[in-house]
Amino acid sequence: MARCIRWDCSRRTAGVSAAITGGFTAAAWLWAPVMLAAPVGAEPRWRQGVFPVAHFSGYTSHFGTRIGPGGTPEPHHGLDIAAPLGSPIRNWWGGRVQEVIRDGGCGLGLVIVSGPYEHLYCHLAGSVDGGVYRSGAVALAVGSPVRGGQVIGHVGLSGRTSGPHLHWGIRHGGRWLNPAAILRAMAAALSRARP
Repeated sequence: MARCIRWDCSRRTAGVSAAITGGFTAAAWLWAPVMLAAPVGAEPRWRQGVFPVAHFSGYTSHFGTRIGPGGTPEPHHGLDIAAPLGSPIRNWWGGRVQEVIRDGGCGLGLVIVSGPYEHLYCHLAGSVDGGVYRSGAVALAVGSPVRGGQVIGHVGLSGRTSGPHLHWGIRHGGRWLNPAAILRAMAAALSRARP
């Protein structure tokens, strides 16, 4: 049976008090407060961020509450970005791999930590064996350093998904952020940098 982890992007739950298998409870920190706006405005540092999908097709599911496959509202702590199967996925910001995931919700995935930010990548193609995620020439394990823009995987169909896409989630200081707000801050910082 797949373990339920704190990053399960498609967890079906009735609320904050729902117990999570594997020793975690929602109250522990799984369902941390959600922040709907970007943590900062158009600061110059946002120019360092990299859009995570090389071949963008569109957004298929927004951040926040959505109706799940069972017909009930559920939290969605990320942004689903559609892309052709096998499209390269790039690391948003330089950091290191904090967790390699293989479960029924996220499927194959990675958590990368960059200072106070943790970014989650779910539904990847490839395999996980012995704690190492592999996809094409990519091989990453906990502790692996990754640069901003580095290819860290490929779009797949692993976990709970109905089509090829990347689920991209971001936490800052224990709070889920809206990735669309982060992308807007990145775009604003880039536009202000242009003459």
